[in-house]
Amino acid sequence: MNFLKHILSRYTVFVWGLLKPLGVWGAFGIAAIDAAFLGLPLDPVVAGYVYNDRSRFLQYAIMASAGSALGSLIIYAIGYKGGELLLRKRISKQRFDKIRHSFEKREFWALMIPSMLPPPAPFKLFVLSAGVFEMHFTQFLLSIFCGRMVRFLLLSVLTLFFGPHVVTFAGILIHKHLALTLGSAAVVILLIYLIYRLWREPVAELEHELEK
Repeated sequence: MNFLKHILSRYTVFVWGLLKPLGVWGAFGIAAIDAAFLGLPLDPVVAGYVYNDRSRFLQYAIMASAGSALGSLIIYAIGYKGGELLLRKRISKQRFDKIRHSFEKREFWALMIPSMLPPPAPFKLFVLSAGVFEMHFTQFLLSIFCGRMVRFLLLSVLTLFFGPHVVTFAGILIHKHLALTLGSAAVVILLIYLIYRLWREPVAELEHELEK
């Protein structure tokens, strides 16, 4: 176990050494690669950027979110072009039907919530499902961006207060207290929804008045 931790630590240092000179584009690039192909140490890299360049924490969160959304297009395309068979091989029929029902009922939230969660949440499984169930392209990008933005913004704030080691603590918390983590995520989503409604309703009323 200690050997594996040592390897992971060296791997993270190596990746960080390559990406550090790239600034916000490094966060964008590794997020895109993580979403499209490999499971890279995304959270430690974003936390490292934020910790070493605290004044631009918001830029790192935005760029990492955008990179993750765009990188996910590859898996989305695989699902869209015929990934149903692949998806059925990976999950049970009961879970397949449950995911399909979620996308049919509220596709935005069905993808945004997994986008908020760090590993080991099966994010790529839901991205593939979005393609299989032909989720609207704009909704697809927006839901991943919003979910990742919540995740990376929260990570950035915690890093500013507690340092980059908060990534390890968060991983332990999720493993041991998954229900608490999901509950907290639900509260955050509810707050975002309430803020959106408070902002959207006056705007909708104004638009209605202008159309008269």
